[in-house]
Order: sequence, then C-alpha cells, then structure tokens
Amino acid sequence: MSARSIKAIAPVPTAADFLDIVLSKTQRKTPTVIHKNFKISRIRNFYMRKVKFTQDSFDEKLGAILTEFPILDNLHPFLSSLLNVLYDKNHYKLALGQLNTARHLIDQVAKDYVRLLKFGDSLYRCKQLKRAALGRMATIMRRQKDPLAYLEQVRQHISRLPAIDPNTRTLLICGYPNVGKSSFMNKVTRADVDVQPYAFTTKSLFVGHLDYKYLRWQVIDTPGVLDHPLEDMNTIEMQSITALAHLRSCVLYFMDLSEQCGYTVEAQCKLFHSIKPLFANKPTILVINKIDVTRLEDLSPENRALVDEIITKEDVKVVQASCYTEEGVMDVKHTACDALLAHRVENKLKGSKINTVLNRIHVAQPKARDDIVREPFIPDIVKRRKKYDKTDPDRRKLERDIEAEEGGAGVYNLNIKKNYLLEEPAWKDDIIPEIMDGHNIADFIDPDIVEKLEALEREEEKLEAEGFYDSEEEIVDSEEERYEAETQLAQEQKKRSQQRRKVMLPRTAGLRTLSEMSERLTAAGYDPSRIQARAEILAKAQGAKRKRAEDMDVEMAEGEWVDENGDDAMDVDEGQSSKRGKTNGGSVVAKRHPATNRQLAGMRNSEQALKAVKLRNLGQRERNRLAKAGESDRAIKTKMPKHLFAGKRKAGKTDRR
Repeated sequence: MSARSIKAIAPVPTAADFLDIVLSKTQRKTPTVIHKNFKISRIRNFYMRKVKFTQDSFDEKLGAILTEFPILDNLHPFLSSLLNVLYDKNHYKLALGQLNTARHLIDQVAKDYVRLLKFGDSLYRCKQLKRAALGRMATIMRRQKDPLAYLEQVRQHISRLPAIDPNTRTLLICGYPNVGKSSFMNKVTRADVDVQPYAFTTKSLFVGHLDYKYLRWQVIDTPGVLDHPLEDMNTIEMQSITALAHLRSCVLYFMDLSEQCGYTVEAQCKLFHSIKPLFANKPTILVINKIDVTRLEDLSPENRALVDEIITKEDVKVVQASCYTEEGVMDVKHTACDALLAHRVENKLKGSKINTVLNRIHVAQPKARDDIVREPFIPDIVKRRKKYDKTDPDRRKLERDIEAEEGGAGVYNLNIKKNYLLEEPAWKDDIIPEIMDGHNIADFIDPDIVEKLEALEREEEKLEAEGFYDSEEEIVDSEEERYEAETQLAQEQKKRSQQRRKVMLPRTAGLRTLSEMSERLTAAGYDPSRIQARAEILAKAQGAKRKRAEDMDVEMAEGEWVDENGDDAMDVDEGQSSKRGKTNGGSVVAKRHPATNRQLAGMRNSEQALKAVKLRNLGQRERNRLAKAGESDRAIKTKMPKHLFAGKRKAGKTDRR
C-alpha cells in the first residue's frame, strides 16, 4: 500500500452516528407494516429480516473501516515506522482489533436471536426478541466509542501527512535546528516551508520537488535533531531518525559555522558522529551554510580540525553555500544529485539483474575506413547566441530593437509594406493598397483583354444573325391567337398530368394464362419447356393440398377428426357446425382445439378436479365473509373512528352520525 492509498481513507463516524446510520438504514430498507392476524411464519420472517439486515449493515460498515486502514506489517518499512512513531503501533492495532471483535460479537448476537425468532409463537414475542437483538447490537457498538474516536484522529492526521514516495530519487536534509535546512529547501524546490529565527520551527516532515537532468527529485526537510540518546528523543526528532534509517537517499548534513543557530561547531560535529550509522550505504554531503557570515577558512584551528576529521575520515564531500545570498545553492543541488545518480548506477551494476540485461546488449564498434583523424565536433551554442547580444555591434537588428528606438509599445507603428516583394523598391509606398502575395494590382492585368473582348462580341453577333437565340415557338400577334394558344397549352398539360396519375402496369399484366406466355416466349426465340414443367409440379402440389383441406372439412363436419395417435381430437355433435376461421389468403381452415384441458392439469380425473375446487372454495369462505381476497389485505379494526364521533357537535356537522 502506497502513501496515496493511505490518504484515501473514508471518515470514521462516532459511535452515536454509527448507530443512527445503521438503524435508520434498517428502517428505510426493510418492510414496516405487520399485523397480528398474519400467519405466524410471515411474522417470524418479518422480524428475522430486520435482525439480519441490521447485522449485515454493521458488518459492512465495520468491514470497510478494517479494510481501508492499512496493516502496518504490509507497508514499506519507512511508512510502518513513521506510523509507529506518530500513533503508537500497539494502540493502533488494539483499536482495529476491538472493532474486529465487535463485528464478530454482533454476528453472534444476530445468529442467536434469529434462532430464537424461529420459535416465536406470537407477534409480541417476535417483536420483543427483535428489540432485544437490536439493543444488544447497539450496546456492543456504544462500547467502541473510544476506538472509533482514536481511528478518526489517526485518519485526519494521515490525510495531512506529505505524500512521500520511498522508492524515488530523494535528497534528505538533516542537522541541528535553525541551521538553514528549510531555507535551502525553499530555494531549490517549489515548497513553501515556514522559516523563523528560532529552533524547531519545522515539527514534521515536509516534501518538495525539483527537476534535474530531466528527472523529478523529491527533497525531504526533516525536523532538527539534538545530540542525546535515542530513547530520550521526542516524536518530532524520531521522524527525522525514521527517515534517515529507512529511505534510500542522498543525505545533506547542514552545519552552521557561525554558531547563530545556538549550537557550537563541536556539538554539531558530535551529532554527525552520533547519527553516522544511519548514513551507511548512502552518499553524504556536508553542507557548510551561512558562509556570508563565517566561511570554513575563517574557523579557529580547533574547530577546523573537528570539521576536517569528518571530511577526511568519513569520505564526505564538502560544499559551502549561503541561502541568504544564494551563493553556492545550485552547487549543493548539482553535487547531491550527481552523487545520488552515481550511487544508484553503482548499486545496479552490483546487482544480479545487470547480467541478464548485459547479455542482451551489443555495442557495435565501427571500423575505420581510412587513417584520417576526425575529432568530435560540438557546435558552440554560445557563439550563435552572440548574434543577439546587445553589446555586439555586428548583430542583426530585430523588430523589437527598432520599436525601442522609435518610442516603444503604443508609439511605434509597424510598417508592413517594407517586406513587399516588388520589382522596384520605390513601389512599396504606392497609394494603391490592394496587394496580394507581394504583387501589385497591375501585375494581374491581362494586356490582351481588349482584343479578347472584341473577338467575343463578334462571335455573339454572328450567332444572333444565324438565329441561334430565336425562340422555337411561333410568335403570336393577336390577342385571340394568344388566348387559343394558352388554352391549348393548358389542355396538353392537363392530359400529361392525368397520364402521370395512371397506375403503371407491369409488362406481364397482359399475360393471363400459361399458354399465352409460352406462345410469346416461343415467338421471341426462347424455350418455355422448363417453365411449363415447373408450373405443372406446382399445380399438382396445390391440388393435393386443396384435396386434404376438403377431406378435413368433411371429417370435421361428420365429427370424426382423429389425431395421429388415433385418439379423438374433437367430438362434434350432429347438426353442430364446426368452428372455422379465415387466413390472410382468404381460405377457410378449421380451428384446432387443445388436446387437453388445462383445468385438469395435475389431476387424476375430473372427479379429483371437482374435489380440489370444493376445498379451495371452502378455504376462501372465511375471507369472502370478511370481504378480503387474502390474509395480506389491510384490515381496519376500528369501525367507528373516535375523532369523528366523540365530543360536542358543531353547526353543520350532523351528517356525520
């Protein structure tokens, strides 16, 4: 389980809220109406359902709490130890264990009372057993008040913890209080840690992130540590010790040689030797901070000897920096990141997985084609950037430089005509504004346009003289001729519309018989023998089908229709016409009645069926007398509601009696 999944724990309700949630859900999700005149089995099931639903609700809520809270033994050693420091592992496990025990007790109570409800002999006893079951469950839950409150505090504190990834590239900052750890973190990361001029401003772990060589790094700022035994350290200091012990990281040990932090150089050196076992197998950087006040060269010989002892004996790199002037801050960052990258690569090369990777890698070495020595060439980006250096007199003048010379933004107006591509540069300032793709309007004028226009006019005159544009209809001069022409045109249009409305018949509409079709096919040069043969086969099949239908009608009319098994499928009295129906095609077919009577299903014979009907009617007699369809009908026991018939009558209310 990662740190992100730990933070996604749902809130833990208090004991009172827990009971309200479960009991209200039981009331909403289960039936609420029961009467004493119901069957006793129905009454028992009603109350057993209440008890079981309440048990399931308790089990679901408690199971969710037990599942979401992490098991310390399954976490990363750093997260497990951090939770132990912050919340005490024993108390944490005890709280979860009590909730687990409560869940088992509630399950056992529900089983016991469901067993007793099976033998309840009245509605009153079943109801009292249900009340006792829910009461005992509620009592068990009220006793979990303290564990639930403790777990809710743990959940709130976990949600405020920083999301620390134990497996990523990590820079760990440690040292005495007030030596500049948080100031350095604010300089190199996006974090905003509180910085104050007194000790123990940082009381918990803080995480920031930075980018170096296209990789994401996390920087952890730990609270200050004092030089005393481990068992005397408080919770704040133990968080730093836990991070140093369990995180694979590069350790930055900060020292304040100016002693403005309130601790001497000797005490800071002693603390380094005290926690040195926690630096095993980790690259360590000794950061000399606040060099704007005191540098390493300014120390007295005694203190310089103590610092040199750490540098020489412990194989520690030294970097001097000042978070106030930002001198050397980036050097500390680059040195620490490079040291951690080299250490991680070295560890991977020592591991067993590297052999499987190297076996699949082949480094090709090209052979030289001649004896000429070709040195590697890397372009100097700085030289290219010098073209845009403001101090370089030979650099190309940019548009923003021209803008700055002529008054700046809002005053300078860009001349877009100076980049026009024209034959003569003097044309750029012409009055004509129509410019497209760097050309003037004159560039698009066709010099032969006049000749082409005259040729087109001559062609039009020739076509007009030949009568190309004359109308095909005769010109009608007189009014009468025009009226007759319009009338004739309207009649022709009417005929055309009537012809369009006629239903178009298919080509074969005129062929009524097979012989006519055969004659026309023969006249057209086709052989109709196959069509004739197929028509004869279809005619025979239809004749046989028609004959079977006629025989069936005759048999049904005589009352002698027999099914395949030889049994009479239908008895028809003499003189009674059989029922017939019409199909979609219009042919008359007989309706076939079912072979068996469904009312006799499951009965030996009709006598047994009559007996069953009598018993059914006898059992229904009492409910019929009470005008009820079944025992589930709601019954109004009070026939005369008291609020309608009691008290003094008022004016206009005598119709109620």
